[in-house]
Amino acid sequence: MPVSQSSATDFEPELHHMRLDTVFRGVEHPLSTPDTPIHQYRGIKYASVPARFRQSKIFSSYPPLVDASRYGPICPQVKNMHSLEETMFGLNDDDIPKQNLKQNEFECLNLNITCPGGLTPQAHLPVMVFIHGGDDRGHGSNWVYDGGALVRKSIIDNKPVIMVTFNFRLGLFGFAAGPQLRETGEDIGNYGLRDQRVLLEWLHHYIADFGGDPRRITLFGESSGAFDIVCHLLSSANETRPLFYRAIVQSAVFEYNVPDLAAAGSQLSRLISSLHLSTISQLRAIDADQLVKFGRSLRIVDDGTFLRHDWRDFISPESAHKHHHNTLTNVVPKALAAIRSSTHSPKPGFNVNAGSNNHRSSIFQPLLIGDCQSDSMLWSTPISYWTSSAVTRRLKAVCQSLSKTNTLFHTYDISTSTPDDEITEHILELVNDARVAWPTECFALNARREGGAVWRYAFDQEGPWSCIPHHAADLMYLFDTVPLPESSTRSIAGSSLRDAVSFSEAEMFPDSFTFDDDDDEDIKYPSVVRDEDAMSSEDGGWGLPSVASWSYSRVRDTMQEQWISFAYGEAPFSIDKVFVFGPEGETGERSELIFEGRRRRAWWKKAFEPLGMQVVHKLGVELSRGPPLRG
Repeated sequence: MPVSQSSATDFEPELHHMRLDTVFRGVEHPLSTPDTPIHQYRGIKYASVPARFRQSKIFSSYPPLVDASRYGPICPQVKNMHSLEETMFGLNDDDIPKQNLKQNEFECLNLNITCPGGLTPQAHLPVMVFIHGGDDRGHGSNWVYDGGALVRKSIIDNKPVIMVTFNFRLGLFGFAAGPQLRETGEDIGNYGLRDQRVLLEWLHHYIADFGGDPRRITLFGESSGAFDIVCHLLSSANETRPLFYRAIVQSAVFEYNVPDLAAAGSQLSRLISSLHLSTISQLRAIDADQLVKFGRSLRIVDDGTFLRHDWRDFISPESAHKHHHNTLTNVVPKALAAIRSSTHSPKPGFNVNAGSNNHRSSIFQPLLIGDCQSDSMLWSTPISYWTSSAVTRRLKAVCQSLSKTNTLFHTYDISTSTPDDEITEHILELVNDARVAWPTECFALNARREGGAVWRYAFDQEGPWSCIPHHAADLMYLFDTVPLPESSTRSIAGSSLRDAVSFSEAEMFPDSFTFDDDDDEDIKYPSVVRDEDAMSSEDGGWGLPSVASWSYSRVRDTMQEQWISFAYGEAPFSIDKVFVFGPEGETGERSELIFEGRRRRAWWKKAFEPLGMQVVHKLGVELSRGPPLRG
C-alpha cells in the first residue's frame, strides 16, 4: 500500500501536548484498522546542535501546531547506498522501498513515535526505543524499523506499547574526538551517544502526554546500535541517573580496543592534514558532503567521562571465566532475586532521576541478549579476499605467540594448506566468534556475576530470502516489514552465498559522494506477500525462498511476544534457560547447555581465553577488514 509522506489516509490524528503547549499532527498508519488503530508522529525534533563537534541540547520550544506527518532530516552520509540491513537481506532493488530523506547535520536529531490510537496521558504504556545500527550510515526512519507491525501485535495481544525510533549523529559528525576540540568546557566526543541520552531525557519529560510511561523505557537495538546500548549500560551516568528500565541487545558488534582522547586526536589531526587544512575552525567550516566518507572507522572514544572506569572488566573473559562453571548454581539465584524486583511495573515512587534511591538489585538493568548464528556475514566481502597464506601470516603477527597461534589455527582449521576457496568459511567462523558471539557470552556472564537478571537467546532461524541465519535476519521477523519472496518469482539458484549476501564494491568503496538537501521524501510501503510453501534449491544455491509461511509466522509472532512481554517487565522465559529461534521455525526454551552445541563455547575456552579479549578483538577487526591493499 503506497503511503505518501503528507498523510497515510484522509484522517490526520492530532495530539494536544499539554506540557509543551502544542498540537502534533501525525498520520494514521497504513496497518491501522478500526479494531487496532495505530497513529504515527514523525520527525519531531528532540534536540538542537549548536555547532559542529558540540554536544546537543534538549529541545522543547515548538509552535502551536507541529506537522508530524513527515520524517525529518537524517545525519549526512553517503547517499544512494542501501542500509546494511537492506544489503544483508539480499533483496532486489525493486523490493526495497525508495526513501529520499533530506540530510542536515544540524537538524537531524528527531524522533518518530508509533502508538495505539486514542491514548491519553493516563495510559502509562511501556515505551520501546530502537537504536539502529550501521556505523556511519543508516537512520531511525528507515522503512525496515517501522513500528506499525510491532505496535499492532501489542494491541492484539492486549499488551499495547509505544515504539520510538530516532536519528542521531554518525561518523565524523557523531564521533570525532581529540584534545584539539576542547574549547567550550563541555565533554568532548561521543556526540552520537550523548545524542541518544538526550533523546531519553526528552522522553522522560514529554512521552507521558503521548500515553507513555517514562519509568518503563526499554532500549533495544542491533549491531552497532546494540553495542551503543552496552555503552549506556556501562556509562558513568547509568550508575547514578539511569534513564531506561530494561535493555535488549541483539547481535552487538563489540568494541574493546577503544581509543582514548589522545589517540582519537591523532586520527583527527591526520584527517585535517589529508584535507589540506590546518585548524579545527577550518574543519568546522567545510561542507558536510566533503566529510561523510571519513567517518567509517570512528566510533566510541574512551574520553574518561562517558564510560565507567572499569567498563572493560564487564567484557573481559577473565571476569566471566571465574564464574562460568558456577553460573547456574551461584549466579542465577542472585538474578532470581533481581527478577522479583524487576518483573513488575515500577512502584509509583520509582524515579529514574533518583540515582541510588532506585534500589536496583544490580548495577545493570534487566537484560535480554543474544546473537545470530552467522553474524559475520556482515563482513563477507572483505573477508573473501584473504588467502590461506596471507591470513596465517597475519594471525601470527597479531598473536605473537607460537603456541597460542597454533592452538587458534588448529581450533578453527586454518593453515597454509587450506585451499583458498575454503578459507573464507573458516575465517567467517573466527570473526563471528571474535567480534560478536564470544564478547556477547562474556558480557552476559559478567552481568549475571553482578547479580543482574539476564535472559539469553539464540537466533538460528534462516532469513526468508536466504539459507542461513545471517546478521540482521532477526530484524526481518521482529519488525515484519520486509517483503517476502513469492513462490513464482526470484530464482537465483547457483549464486554463491558470499555473492548473494555481501556488499558490492560500489557500496563498500563508492567513487563519488553527493549531498542534496532538496530531495523530496517519497516512501512507499510494499505489500508483504506470504509464501505458502517452503522453497528449496536442488543445487543448494543462496537466495531461493527457504522459509515456509508457518515457520516465518511462528518465529515472528514468538519473537514479537517475547520482546513485548519483556518491555512489560515480565520474565519472557525461564532465566536459567536459553530461548531458541530456529532453525526451520523451531522456538522454545532449551537447556543452558544448548550453547555447547549451537555456539562454539568449547572453542572459545581453548583458543580465545589464553589470548585475552584485547588480542582477540584486534584479530577479529583486522580479519573483518580484509587483507591490506597493495600497490
